[in-house]
Amino acid sequence: MGNENNEELGFEQTVTLTLDNDLVVECAVLYTFDVDDKSYMALLPIEQVGDIEEDEVLIYRYTPSDDGELHLDNIESDEEYEAVADAFDELLDAEEFEDLDMEDFEGDEE
Repeated sequence: MGNENNEELGFEQTVTLTLDNDLVVECAVLYTFDVDDKSYMALLPIEQVGDIEEDEVLIYRYTPSDDGELHLDNIESDEEYEAVADAFDELLDAEEFEDLDMEDFEGDEE
């Protein structure tokens, strides 16, 4: 899919990944966030490619380069991945909480 379709789906920014097996995956950027002074990016594939499903969130560490491009790195250690996955889950929980309509939880006041 090209950028035109991404705009229709509401994706403001996309990243194209080339995986180790040379598959190319275009992903929407869901979130960028920091954990322990490192920056991470949560990506959602726009369409299924190979073993990567459309609803599978991919998380990469990133650093900006001198020319303004982003350099994505795999998360290598289990400890780092657990910390980042926990932070991402907290982001999702916070967003869901903010989206709740508090009127649904208010009781009848009589």
